[in-house]
Amino acid sequence: MSIFKAIFIGSLALFVGIGGLALVKKSKEKKIDGPEVAAKIENMTGAPEIAMEEHSEQYLKPVQDEVADQEEDQVWRLFTTGRQKLPIVETIRYKALVSWLQGRPAWVSDYASHYSTSRHFIARSLNRKKDYYTQKITPGDQFNILKKDVSFSLVVDLSRCKMWFYGIDESSQERILLKTYKVGLGRFDQDSYSGLLTPKGKFSLGDKVAIYKPGMEGYFQETEVEMVRVFGTRWIPFSEEISGEGDNPRGYGFHGAPWVYDVATKTYKEDLSTVGRYDSDGCIRLAQNDIEELYSIVITKPTVVEIVSDFHDAEVPGERVKK
Repeated sequence: MSIFKAIFIGSLALFVGIGGLALVKKSKEKKIDGPEVAAKIENMTGAPEIAMEEHSEQYLKPVQDEVADQEEDQVWRLFTTGRQKLPIVETIRYKALVSWLQGRPAWVSDYASHYSTSRHFIARSLNRKKDYYTQKITPGDQFNILKKDVSFSLVVDLSRCKMWFYGIDESSQERILLKTYKVGLGRFDQDSYSGLLTPKGKFSLGDKVAIYKPGMEGYFQETEVEMVRVFGTRWIPFSEEISGEGDNPRGYGFHGAPWVYDVATKTYKEDLSTVGRYDSDGCIRLAQNDIEELYSIVITKPTVVEIVSDFHDAEVPGERVKK
C-alpha cells in the first residue's frame, strides 16, 4: 500500500468517525430536549399554577390568605331606590319637562349628562336588575344618580389577583368599600418594575372608553381582530400617571375576559379561566358581569387606580366607614 493511499484511507476513517459522533450527540440532544420542552409547554398551558410557582419565586410571590379570601359586595346599594341606598347616590323622579332643558322632553341620556351619571348606571337603577341598555321610562319612574362630590378609587393587589373598589364622598372625606373583585393580571416579567407586565403605580382612568359587541372589528398589536375575542365587552383605559415606578401606563387598562368562538355551536363563550391568573399582556381583566358593572359606575366620575404588590401598601383617600 502506497503512503498516499494509507493517508487517504486514514483521513476517510477519521471523517466518518467524527460524523458518527456528531450524529450520536445530536440524537442524544433530541432525546433530552424533545420531551423536556414538551413537558414545559404542557405545564404552562395545561397546568399554569406550576409555571406560576416557578416564576413567582424569582419575580413576585402570589399570596393566598384571609385578605385574598375577603369578599364584599355593596354595589347593589348604589342602584336601589329604597332605604338601603348608599349616601353617595340620590333618587330622582323622572319628569319629561325639566328646567335645565328647554324646547323638548328630557330623555335618559339628558339626565345622564346633567347629573354626570352614565345612562348605563341609570338604566340598571331604573330596571332594578343588571340591564344596562333598556331605557323605557314614563313620568313618575324613579332611579338613582351619583351625587356631585363623588369619586372612586380602585386598589389592585398584584400578589393576590384581587381588586378593591371604593366610593369616596369628597364632601365628608369618607370612603365606602363597595366591592371586591377577582382580576386577571399580566404575565411575569423580570424586566418590569412590578415583576409583571402589569405596571405598578397610581393612575387616573381615561375617557376613551369603548363597548364591544360580536362582529366589531379593530386593531390589536397591528393585527385586525374581532374585539370581543381580546377585550370582551368593555374597555376602560389608564390615562395619566399620578405616581409610578417607571413603567409606561400607555396602552393599559381594564377590560373583560376574552371571548372564544365555538364553531360547533356557533356561539361565543367567555373565557373565565383568564381571570385570577397571570395571563394578560399587562391589562387587568374582569369577568363580563364585573367589567360591565364597573364601567357603568366609574366612566363619568374621577377615578384613580392604585396598583401595588400588596394591598397593605395602598394609600386610599378618605376615612373608612361602614354604612
